[in-house]
Amino acid sequence: MSDTQELKALTVDDATLPVIDLSGLFSDNPDDKAEVARALGAAARTSGFFYITGHSVPQTLMDAAFAASKQFHEMPRSFKMKYWSGFTTNHRGYVPFEENGKEFPKIINFNEAWDMSFEAPADHPDYIAGWRMTGPNVWPDLPGWQDTISGYYDAIFNLGLRMLDALALELGVPAEDLTRFITCPTSQLRLLRYIENDMPQTKDVTGISAHSDFECFTILMQGAPGLQVMNADDVWIEAPPIPGTFIVNIGDIFETWSGGQFKSTQHRVVNTGKERYSMPLFFGLDYDAVVEPLEKFRTAETIAKYPPMKAGEHLMRMSVNTFRYMADAKANGIFTPDYEVLEESPFAREAKEPAP
Repeated sequence: MSDTQELKALTVDDATLPVIDLSGLFSDNPDDKAEVARALGAAARTSGFFYITGHSVPQTLMDAAFAASKQFHEMPRSFKMKYWSGFTTNHRGYVPFEENGKEFPKIINFNEAWDMSFEAPADHPDYIAGWRMTGPNVWPDLPGWQDTISGYYDAIFNLGLRMLDALALELGVPAEDLTRFITCPTSQLRLLRYIENDMPQTKDVTGISAHSDFECFTILMQGAPGLQVMNADDVWIEAPPIPGTFIVNIGDIFETWSGGQFKSTQHRVVNTGKERYSMPLFFGLDYDAVVEPLEKFRTAETIAKYPPMKAGEHLMRMSVNTFRYMADAKANGIFTPDYEVLEESPFAREAKEPAP
């Protein structure tokens, strides 16, 4: 059975993770919104991963975004390298697979990507400062491509705002306590292509190595199997794509805000050897937003476990280990990250790697 046939055969009834209908978030009835918020909270406290339906993003837009990603990735390497992310200091553009991880080729992540984020002007202070994951996007010279991907980004980002509001409701905190950190966020969209290959499936040869996500949460559209999630028993379980749905996972920021009640779950993409497309949007905060347990969840224990960190510095700390060109820039003294004076965050840790 091909990946496409397998995908079409799956329904929400096949899901091993919770499936949450978000349609209540678009209702005028506050009880409908509260019901969705409770379901999101239950999933965030247990699996940290869940599927969403009723999200209001048109299937035509989802299909168009996937087609645009495929159009770019099928272009010649010489075309794609004109937009290499290493030409920027705010990580925009094309990321070839050999840039994924500073230990390449010892550890190989078989994916390439187009990376974009929230559009900020060239005179934004964080862009001028450099290496702040903030600033203008770059765009490939493909007719209509920018409009399609920008439209998709806006739709998913707005969905993220609704989910943020619902999760605030579930935690019993004013939404403004969270949204005040979102004026020019480092919310990145990745157009990923996992490269067909004949390498074995091992810990060091993967699609993407095991990790937790750095931001509030991730909203992912995926086109083929490969994603695995670590459950409470430290066992990897499959999270296959289901047509018309997104899969969402809680990130480090929400785990911190909630004092550990919400779970930022380890996950990975195994090397299936087959071509695979996916599009995660990492819903983040402003670079200088200070992340710590919300006042409601602030205790001696949570303060000790989750010391204050700047959202952007945490993202940069992790990115230097993720993208080889950044590691090279740091090693060569091209930039000195602000975060070097900070203690390690609770998330700067080795990912657990039980047997597949």
